[in-house]
Amino acid sequence: MEHQAFKPEVLEQLRRLEEKYVPLGQDLAAYLEGLYYTDYLNYWDYIHLDTLLSLQNPRTSIPDEKIFIMYHQITELYFKLCLEEYRQIGEDKELTGEMLYKRLKRINRYFENLIDSFDVMVDGMDPKQFLQFRMALMPASGFQSVQYRMIEIASTELRNLTDKEKRKALGLQSTHEELMDCIYWKEGATEVSSGSKTLTLLRFEEKYTQQLIHFARQYEHMNVWSAYKRLPEADQQNARLTRQMRELDSNVNVNWPLMHYKSAVRYLQRDPEVIAATGGTNWQKYLPPKFQKRIFYPELWTEDELENWGKGWVEKVLNGDI
Repeated sequence: MEHQAFKPEVLEQLRRLEEKYVPLGQDLAAYLEGLYYTDYLNYWDYIHLDTLLSLQNPRTSIPDEKIFIMYHQITELYFKLCLEEYRQIGEDKELTGEMLYKRLKRINRYFENLIDSFDVMVDGMDPKQFLQFRMALMPASGFQSVQYRMIEIASTELRNLTDKEKRKALGLQSTHEELMDCIYWKEGATEVSSGSKTLTLLRFEEKYTQQLIHFARQYEHMNVWSAYKRLPEADQQNARLTRQMRELDSNVNVNWPLMHYKSAVRYLQRDPEVIAATGGTNWQKYLPPKFQKRIFYPELWTEDELENWGKGWVEKVLNGDI
């Protein structure tokens, strides 16, 4: 039986493989032989589907708890998608305005998907079931999402995430530890009656404080604002890029927390005694952007926009218009 000659495209691939492996002192024939023993790649193996579908482990027998778990897991995967974009922005030594625009657009798309899908949390669970299983999850809270905190840190200067008055008191030469100590979110996890730290916050700080300080140091000159300011003036004035920066600011600091606020109002507002169901977080003061006024890029907003940050949305939620 005659052997057919290799097709030119196959020979070209072999040549390219040889160029890759031979300079590294590797035997191309050995690598090719390994292909004989390599199994076909299946979709379920590639994405570890069986493992992924085994990670929903409710603490109760209440049916809607699985919905609660799965949506939060989906959220964390979207956050990981965002952080991959932030990493590539920060590590790109030749970042252009066009590339920053494309990556910010991706991040905004991820957040818009999350925001649009949050009705799963707002209307997708039975309120009675929610309050029943939620009490079994203490002191866990979405407040403890470290990836969300990393997204905030990778978006802006750390000072913009701290309490305004405390920031003034610290001055301009603050250390990462000092700034992290007065980060805005700590006010959101205090006991309503005593003002002391909740167990939710204490456990979060114990696990993640050093990791977040390290991440803040890493992104001091890698965050989106730093990357933006390093661009040529013409790129900084580009309307398309500025719009994506503003959208990121509003998506992360207004639209996303307000969807959580809407959910909290839906499930908790009518019964103040169940505030513990949020892990003890002071959600009435913590979630509404008009109280926090957390803004990544204040230089990109008008004085009127800064003054009225998040107000319209909150008023609509409280009036039941949304």
